[in-house]
Amino acid sequence: MSYSETDLHTLKTFYERQLLQDTVPFWFPRSVDEEHGGYLFMRDQDGSLIDDDKAVWIQGRAAWLLATLYNTVEPKQEWLDASRSGINFLLDHCFDTDGQMFFHVTRDGKPIRKRRYFFSETFAVIAMAAYAKASGDEGIAQKARELFGKCIEYATVPGLLPAKFTSTRPSKGIGVPMIMINTAQQLRETIGDERCDGYIEKWIKEIETDFVKHDIKCVMEQVAPDGSIIDHIDGRTLNPGHAMEGAWFILHEAKYRNNDAHLIELGCTMLDYMWERGWDKEHGGILYYRDVYDKPVQEYWQDMKFWWPHNEVIIATLLAYTLTGNEKYARWHKMVHDYAYDKFHDPVNGEWFGYLHRDGSLAQTAKGNLFKGPFHLPRQEWYCMQLLKQLK
Repeated sequence: MSYSETDLHTLKTFYERQLLQDTVPFWFPRSVDEEHGGYLFMRDQDGSLIDDDKAVWIQGRAAWLLATLYNTVEPKQEWLDASRSGINFLLDHCFDTDGQMFFHVTRDGKPIRKRRYFFSETFAVIAMAAYAKASGDEGIAQKARELFGKCIEYATVPGLLPAKFTSTRPSKGIGVPMIMINTAQQLRETIGDERCDGYIEKWIKEIETDFVKHDIKCVMEQVAPDGSIIDHIDGRTLNPGHAMEGAWFILHEAKYRNNDAHLIELGCTMLDYMWERGWDKEHGGILYYRDVYDKPVQEYWQDMKFWWPHNEVIIATLLAYTLTGNEKYARWHKMVHDYAYDKFHDPVNGEWFGYLHRDGSLAQTAKGNLFKGPFHLPRQEWYCMQLLKQLK
């Protein structure tokens, strides 16, 4: 199948309506914490609070979303003000004395937990960059660039962060180059930073060289430092949705570079390999974990359907189609789009449920927790809407 101009216009209208009339209104304005700043996102299906703690990385993600809507959709003062609330909460409460950010804090910002990775920092970078563009605040822009520099250090200098494992079986994950590509892209496209292009090239090369395995048609989630496969359970475990998210980051870069042919081929190859491994041919949807050699996976949620991989694959397939015109990607996009909006979307209260059993039945009703909030879904709807607008 292929998409006609009418089909693409209908899709643009759908994503815009879902974003602005369904997804964003579920979260805002009620999630803005007027007392302590930041946002209250741990919510049940009807929007009622199930906990008032705050996940730091989701505070940053939401501040990015609100500023991005202000920058690209409509300059609503309420979006800018709500973004500022998140930025101020991050700056006032979410950095430890060593400069590293917390992961989990109380409603009023008392620290509960730090983690050994720096993803809270990367989302703070894109939040501050988007907010600085929206507000013209040069002080926040400078903080974004300084924190990006700290993220580069965390990503490239061994030993800056505590190790999760011993040195017995060293490994590295695709998550670091992936998130740093996207962080640099967002920074470059909002306030700019001369370091971005070079580091994006470096991180794409690392993914291409060490994680993409053409001989077995796979994108690894974790490899040894030299890029070889670690033949143990953790080393063999794949996350197809995550790899396809990485694919669209690379396709986005290809588009930015005037449709760079090599990057289009790389991104589409990653998408091809992991669609084959991740799409559930029996029930539909994206399986959460697979084993590279089709052995049993250790995690008990391995065959569940989580919301966010579907958001990433919706973007990846639509972007691949618009860049290549290959009808396969239109067909895949329709498959994942139809599945996701049928199974995850809550037509009564809005937004998406986060967790389904393999057969598509609801596993639990939470819309927000330490890991789910207003990011993957609204980013997908916003990105697809913007992409389809650009096709005119």
